[in-house]
Amino acid sequence: MRLKDIHNIYFIGIGGIGMSALARYFKLLKKNVAGYDKTETPLTREISDLGIEIHYTDDISEIPADYKNVENTLVVYTPAIPDDHKEFRFFASGGFEIKKRSEVLGIITKDTFCLAVAGTHGKTTTSSILAHLLKETGTPVTAFLGGISEDFNSNFWFGGSEYSVVEADEYDRSFLQLSPDVACITSIDADHLDIYGDSTELRKSFREFVDKLKPGGKLFIRNGLPLEGITYGIEDDSDYCIRNLRIIHGAYVFDLETPDTTLKGVKFNKPGKHNLLNGLVAFAMAIQVGSPPNRLAKALETFKGVQRRFSYRIKNVDFVFIDDYAHHPTEINAVYDAISEMHESKKILAVFQPHLFSRTRDFVDDFARSLSQFDSVLLLDIYPAREKPIAGVTSAWLMGKIKIQNKKLIQKADLIEEIKRQEPEVLVTMGAGDIGLEISKIEKELEHEN
Repeated sequence: MRLKDIHNIYFIGIGGIGMSALARYFKLLKKNVAGYDKTETPLTREISDLGIEIHYTDDISEIPADYKNVENTLVVYTPAIPDDHKEFRFFASGGFEIKKRSEVLGIITKDTFCLAVAGTHGKTTTSSILAHLLKETGTPVTAFLGGISEDFNSNFWFGGSEYSVVEADEYDRSFLQLSPDVACITSIDADHLDIYGDSTELRKSFREFVDKLKPGGKLFIRNGLPLEGITYGIEDDSDYCIRNLRIIHGAYVFDLETPDTTLKGVKFNKPGKHNLLNGLVAFAMAIQVGSPPNRLAKALETFKGVQRRFSYRIKNVDFVFIDDYAHHPTEINAVYDAISEMHESKKILAVFQPHLFSRTRDFVDDFARSLSQFDSVLLLDIYPAREKPIAGVTSAWLMGKIKIQNKKLIQKADLIEEIKRQEPEVLVTMGAGDIGLEISKIEKELEHEN
């Protein structure tokens, strides 16, 4: 398939964070772009404003006539759609060119110098930092991001087509469609066991991803992972290493050692050592395209962040509200550690919406341990996403395992009043489901209270 011969691109699931980035890309290329999604969101409204036609009913009659031309239409879909989706079945039975998002991303980036960020945690932040660093150092790069970068105010950046930055997503083995020149692996914690079955299969898939590197390609790995590559870490024997780390006025200040030089007094403003490691490997990857180390260090300091990745929504002396996408026990632990480091001895209220029945089932004890670190917990119902309920797997089941006294199951409609009642010093909201749609409402209400 040659993309230059395709005039119409139709997306099934166009509102997804990765799908919408591709939609923006094809619109930029002046292709005809349209699509379906289940629900209208701020993201779908944004891409609608670009002139992309979107509808929200799974109905073949809603598909614009131009996109029913089998000769020049490409259909892109997300694996999250159900098997009985009417529009998907229409295209599948009609002989249309149909590809997963990951396949299209592989085709787009194949002829670029591709920098791919893999790992069960940290992909979006790392790729966003990397895109920011390359932009700031004048690299002609296109970036497809899994979140809304606060530097670009978008999940997509086009500054040229010679280089590409992509997230290498392990879900559904999507990252095996890529052929990167430079890649990193941030973590290989067990996840997506509904796809892989066990952690052994997950690790096997990451090794297959490593084999996808182009000849002469370079792999960066967080120190301690069971893989061979260029290592990065904090105060250890890594090839790229952060030393003399301290916190000054709420920011990290440190020395950055590379195999060739040491940069003194580098600054990074995002809290959490997990974010610091993300910044370090983004720096190391950017070095591979010839970006000057001193300019990269200055660009690190100006990175603003990614929406819903340890995002400060309110930051006052007596009250802090942080929002994060954390939906895995390891991520919750990282959020807790970052809050404890930056807001020591403050009373923390955590609001958590579990994501997927299968993930809750597979890691329920780990979730309970992670959440038990907080002073108080408000637990929402499980967000099902693509899944159907699993008998016995509920938020109440998880709640029973959390070993603190101040815990409560709650509905979204009652959330704001309960937060006000508890009067936390630090509020953190976490989850990958539709809790993200509640954040602006919470912020608006609490701004008046503080």
